[in-house]
Amino acid sequence: MYRENAWKQYETAEQAKLEAFAGDYRRFLNAGKTERECVAQAVAEAKKAGFADLQDIVKEGRALQPGDRVYTSWMGKSFMSFILGRRPLTEGMNIVGAHIDSPRVDVKQNPLYEDGDIAYFDTHYYGGIKKYQWVAQPLALHGVIVRRDGSKVTIALGEGEDDPVFCFSDLLIHLAQDQMKKSAAEVIEGETLNLIVGSKPLTGEEKEPVKKAVLKLLKDEYDLEEQDLLSAELEIVPAGKARDLGFDRSMILGYGHDDRVCAYPSLRALTDYEGMPEYALCAILTDKEEIGSVGATGMASNYFENTVAELMAAAGEEGSLALRRALRNSRMLSSDVSAGFDPNFAGVFEKKNAALLGYGVCFNKFTGRGGKGGSNDANAEYMAEIRRIMDGAGVDFQTAELGKVDVGGGGTIAYMCAKYGMNVIDAGIPVLSMHAPYEVVAKCDIWEAYKCYLAFLKDAKPF
Repeated sequence: MYRENAWKQYETAEQAKLEAFAGDYRRFLNAGKTERECVAQAVAEAKKAGFADLQDIVKEGRALQPGDRVYTSWMGKSFMSFILGRRPLTEGMNIVGAHIDSPRVDVKQNPLYEDGDIAYFDTHYYGGIKKYQWVAQPLALHGVIVRRDGSKVTIALGEGEDDPVFCFSDLLIHLAQDQMKKSAAEVIEGETLNLIVGSKPLTGEEKEPVKKAVLKLLKDEYDLEEQDLLSAELEIVPAGKARDLGFDRSMILGYGHDDRVCAYPSLRALTDYEGMPEYALCAILTDKEEIGSVGATGMASNYFENTVAELMAAAGEEGSLALRRALRNSRMLSSDVSAGFDPNFAGVFEKKNAALLGYGVCFNKFTGRGGKGGSNDANAEYMAEIRRIMDGAGVDFQTAELGKVDVGGGGTIAYMCAKYGMNVIDAGIPVLSMHAPYEVVAKCDIWEAYKCYLAFLKDAKPF
């Protein structure tokens, strides 16, 4: 089926808007290397756009009216924002939903130890990663440490020009004959991802002097004890900023495109929305997708359903049946990335059904594995409705599958939202090197995704 590179269509004025939006996204990515950091930015964006905190409205017993704009942060790790429309919520919402967690390496609860006069943090990787990609490169440490009294210390070390960085060591090539014979999955084992955090001994200490020196630094700098690491969420991520890629600066190389490259335009589509919508609008930025959307902040929990119930009660539409009708009648774009066609690895793709960088936002009617296992398979009628909206708004879009049928696959939050009976389809951006420490996206695809999400929020209707 005929497709055309999106760059060919832009006039100078639109290209300037595209570049400005890409710059905004790059700054969001640099400041949001964890889900907590992304939520903090989302809250700031919502407040700047005039959204009120739904939790404050519920506490005060205030009533919501059509046109009201509200947001809520769930445990500081997931985020939802809403604009109420002219029609009642029972007629459904137009929803865009993305995830803001990305593959990384987490620090264990009892992490600090010393071996060979080197201090380490023991770790446990999070999500699907190729472990060998994470060794011998500069890493940063982000997260929170909560003391027993509830006071919180925020850590973001390794990003400043004068900050120290951290790393996982690799085996030198001179001694790697046996290592080089292993499969890629075994070259680096999970238990060898031990983060180097220090090597200078504390003067006067004979037993574990390097570990004690690190503990002294933590005490002096952050007023932390070793026991405080038991109640910490520390994430190890690539150090450094996202950068323009290529002589023409047409792409962005950065950590966490999956799925923040969809989360940011989803958020902006709602905060930038002007006027009174016909149907209520919603943007969801959720956690834990990379490990199955489990836990209290993942989409498999009831936090979204519970929040909609609070929203409806404040809007005068309280009741279990009303809530079920609202969710059933909603329409959703599961804003998640797709595998971009990579000519260097063409054998795993079926090209005419692969997403191409630079060809606009990508719709995956289904994901899953093999025979669509674990997939949300969108209805043909809904796909036709999507085509109508995109063509009407002049959005460059494409359709794709996640590689050849028997090669692999993956999933998104789509099937978890479809359980309510709502129509859902995956709509995101093609990515090269997905789940690597640094991934690649095209700027024009980010722009087309933003246009797509805006058009969907404005024009999606029951059918």
